[in-house]
Amino acid sequence: MEISRDTYLNRLIKRKHNGLIKVITGIRRCGKSYLLNTIFYHHLLECGVDSEHIIRFAFDSGEDLHLIGENLIQMEKEKRGADPEKFMAYIHSRIIDGEMYYLLLDEIQMLDCFEAVLNGYLRKDNMDVYVTGSNARLLSKDIATEFAGRGDEVHMYPLSFAEFMTVYRGDRYMGLSEYMLYGGIPMIVLKEGIEEKTSALQNLFSEIYIRDIMQRNKVKNIEELEDLLNILSSSIGYLTNPEKLKNTFKSVKKSKITSSTIKKYLDYLEDSFLISAAQRYNIRGKSYIETPKKYYFSDLGLRNARINFRQLEETHSMENVIYNELSMRGYSVDVGVVQIAERDQNGKVIRKQLEVDFVCNLGSSRYYIQSAYSLPDAAKRNQEIKPLRKIDDSFKKIIITKDIIKPYYDDYGILTVSIYDFLLDTEVIGK
Repeated sequence: MEISRDTYLNRLIKRKHNGLIKVITGIRRCGKSYLLNTIFYHHLLECGVDSEHIIRFAFDSGEDLHLIGENLIQMEKEKRGADPEKFMAYIHSRIIDGEMYYLLLDEIQMLDCFEAVLNGYLRKDNMDVYVTGSNARLLSKDIATEFAGRGDEVHMYPLSFAEFMTVYRGDRYMGLSEYMLYGGIPMIVLKEGIEEKTSALQNLFSEIYIRDIMQRNKVKNIEELEDLLNILSSSIGYLTNPEKLKNTFKSVKKSKITSSTIKKYLDYLEDSFLISAAQRYNIRGKSYIETPKKYYFSDLGLRNARINFRQLEETHSMENVIYNELSMRGYSVDVGVVQIAERDQNGKVIRKQLEVDFVCNLGSSRYYIQSAYSLPDAAKRNQEIKPLRKIDDSFKKIIITKDIIKPYYDDYGILTVSIYDFLLDTEVIGK
């Protein structure tokens, strides 16, 4: 069964022939290879491109490596990537005329000196280059530095809820419950049964993600890294920082881990796209607050598998889903802080910080969003809208709730929508 990934296909189509290296990044198993080698490949064929002018190569495929005289096992033993000279010789043998050739290269970081190789291909008028990579350093380090403005990133996520619903057999209410439990990794979504999904998620975590992070970053203490993952999994949506986490390690694990080591581990987890950090933003002061931050998982199924499907707090899970959806839509997402001064019963001025769950920016657009699991009465609603009412600019203010309601505006101009409408209708918050 094929899951439509039209959002990402369209982003690739818009970038065709733009003279840049198209880099598809994202967490492992989110569908990057399938997007490039199947969906985009078939798009090119449908556009009339001769299959001989589409060169697909996966650097984690023993069969493909054999084509250039390489051996995956030998590469593992020698701790090296594929030989660039052998690869370039293979590509040269495939280019037989001056027509446009499309290079679809999977897991490019496994090719030694890939920056120089790709930069060389950019100088050829008849080559359009597309690559995948599985860690943030491929973008932040190599694209920014080595490609000097010649890299164009398409960041891919696990399935959105709308994509998930194209293959889910059931209504959107049961669908969201399953999505929040097992997440949106395509291979998990397509599996049948609780045991299969649970087992596959746990295997992915231990056999792919943790092993990959440890090997790439030469982590020696796997126990500390796993403990940090457990702590983060149990506290999605809570403000924290390396110092707070160090104190948790000290009190719970009797560990002497330093805050600098924790910071390093957090960077590794972000580089692998397992987690993402939301910074705090002072809305009135128009400035960022460096620490603490909130951490969200790129896939809730992975988070839930990490804690053996315990602590399934729907409030924070819903917040995580909203954060991911906003990120998928291209927004830069921060945690908002509104500083206010109020008088207490004795007339004394008390300074407070109110939190806005998300400050979302895309170009000149901005939305302030509160995630409210339920709004059962006026008191709860007043609690949720208070921070929004204290913001004195004209950008749109929104509450997203799991209550089944039609979208409506209140007397303060605040829009309230259900999470189902928000996730399935990209236009609803703009109406």
